[in-house]
Amino acid sequence: MEELKRKSIEEFKESKKLSVTVILDNVRSLNNIGSIFRTSDALGVEKIIICGISATPPNAEIHKTALGAEDSVAWEYFQSTCDAVKQLKLDGYLVFAIEQTTNSIDLRDFSPSNNSKYSFILGNELKGVSQDVIDLCDGSIEVPQFGTKHSFNVAVTTGMVLWDYFSKIHNTDNKKGR
Repeated sequence: MEELKRKSIEEFKESKKLSVTVILDNVRSLNNIGSIFRTSDALGVEKIIICGISATPPNAEIHKTALGAEDSVAWEYFQSTCDAVKQLKLDGYLVFAIEQTTNSIDLRDFSPSNNSKYSFILGNELKGVSQDVIDLCDGSIEVPQFGTKHSFNVAVTTGMVLWDYFSKIHNTDNKKGR
């Protein structure tokens, strides 16, 4: 840990985070949930909100891919994803479903602001983000795809969206001389 200059769990919990929250809308796979925890740790996500049928820590299957990130990343459980979205909106977050919809914007065209807080909703591996949840969102973001399949794995999608957000926020900071 020292050689890699990694933060301890306590140092991570106390460190400044990105103003971004991840919501899991009925994600079934515990391995996907664990992977999302690990990616969220790596990129300094503020919190993961786990909803519906999605499993929560502590859980050996989540731990298998999270590798302890379930202990460092703050998380909360809501039975209803709609309730989670409503709460985040009351807390001043812009909420986006990561989903293919008729009005979704291409991830490459998404331009986050340093002055806003964001929440990204990732959906069930088979059904995606629920329509009642999409209806509450400020918009939908779509990851472009060029093959025969029309979806990415939910953990992979989370990684792409968070890295894109992280890169754009830090690129904006760099342009401002920070």
